[in-house]
Amino acid sequence: MSQDIGSRYIGQVFCCRLGLQPYLPVEELQKELVALRQQNRIPDVLLLLEHEPVITLGRRADPTHILASSEALAGEGVQVCRTERGGDVTYHGPGQLVAYPILHLPTLGLGPSDYMHRLEDVAAALAADYGINTHRRDGIIGVWVGNNKLTALGVRIKGGICYHGLAFNVDPNMRHWSMIIPCGITDGGVTSLAAELGKTPPMREVEDRFTANFGALFSVRVVEGNLTAIRLMAESA
Repeated sequence: MSQDIGSRYIGQVFCCRLGLQPYLPVEELQKELVALRQQNRIPDVLLLLEHEPVITLGRRADPTHILASSEALAGEGVQVCRTERGGDVTYHGPGQLVAYPILHLPTLGLGPSDYMHRLEDVAAALAADYGINTHRRDGIIGVWVGNNKLTALGVRIKGGICYHGLAFNVDPNMRHWSMIIPCGITDGGVTSLAAELGKTPPMREVEDRFTANFGALFSVRVVEGNLTAIRLMAESA
């Protein structure tokens, strides 16, 4: 999908690509950026990264949905963290594209429900770029291929600023999902871009296609940035 949408731009988002990161420091980073965005000291930001292996529990998570013992988790190098996002239990790990948009939703004219559906649309458009047909499920947030979830979503909105976001499975360790009941869903599995295609696209290529679709569907210009530049903006504001 083309990112050149001309007069339809209604804002600008700075994209920071962080590579492989542990979970908790990135959650703290999001809180820092949310506070700065609430003060209008920085523009909207999009963080793109992969996480080290981690199982996260959202605010309404059922701990019994973690099936593996602490010993088994440690043996696989999987951390367990509680988080402020909505939703239940999910997994993040290398080979999964994680996107954390930090946006002022009123500027974009979006309420919470519209925002979630727009995120789903971005993931669906990304999958379509690779020839994969996806769908929604009634009452369950996410993007699906058949009965298998390709993209998980979980967000928090504070003072009109959204954070957390989505996780799109490119080529993660699928075996790690056997350690949980993903999002508490028992009548569906998990899939990845690699599983559907029979090959693994480069993560940088997937990121580029993600940002193109994000820009088009949110009607924003996505520009490359970095955390140093963002923090300098905040200091000079």
